Amino acid sequence: MESVTGIGGVFFRARDPESLTRWYETNLGVAPPPASYDQSSWRQEAGPTVFAPMAEESPHLATAPGTWSINFRVGDLDAMVAQLRDNGVQVSEHEESYPNGRFAELADPEGNPIQLWEPAGADSVDQLPDVV
Repeated sequence: MESVTGIGGVFFRARDPESLTRWYETNLGVAPPPASYDQSSWRQEAGPTVFAPMAEESPHLATAPGTWSINFRVGDLDAMVAQLRDNGVQVSEHEESYPNGRFAELADPEGNPIQLWEPAGADSVDQLPDVV
């Protein structure tokens, strides 16, 4: 069987796409979509990706105005949280560390939920707790 090899894009509605694009670039380092085929798209580092349909009543999506949430892997959660807070972004860190790593929660300016994940190790994706 053929299978997909990763996520090629994340697309969602936004009231102000240009402003939100700048917010993601400034705060999380996600480059904007290329203006032409001659330019390169944002590149992510290789690593685990969780693809998980969730129950409508999932607490993971409780504050979302829509039906999606995104989890970004980070190399240094403490540094990313400090950077976001320096930029005036409210971030809530999980108090406990999980077998698969550490997490923090925030929302973009339009209220879309974002989770930051600092993986504990290469095998950690197989040990996801229910609260992720």
